[in-house]
Amino acid sequence: MLSEKTRTLAAGRNFAALTTLMPDGTPQTHVMWVASDEDYLYLNTEIDRQKFRNVSRDPRATVTIIDSDDNYSYVEVRGTVVETIGGQRARDHIDELSQRYNGKDYPNPIRSERVILKVRPDHEVVH
Repeated sequence: MLSEKTRTLAAGRNFAALTTLMPDGTPQTHVMWVASDEDYLYLNTEIDRQKFRNVSRDPRATVTIIDSDDNYSYVEVRGTVVETIGGQRARDHIDELSQRYNGKDYPNPIRSERVILKVRPDHEVVH
């Protein structure tokens, strides 16, 4: 189960930094929108993006969520992408996230296919 602070930050308009591993092992980090339930973090991307290729090859990932009201308050979740969810559910999810963060449906064109990354926490650090 995710900590209360992680769930609270993931439910707000706080940005997450997703770190994945490139084929040569170097880390790659992207700032993203985030959501959660009691047990998992959810991030949304497209299948033609490097971060998706990275987690498809090596599912280890770290997600850091920074409190937008206090930049020194954050959580770090080291975990594993245990599932990817595509189709209409992923398309609806990006609109839900955009509504929360921007107050409108996702306006950008979709170049390939949206996919949700479901991250299981293996280790959580709360700051």
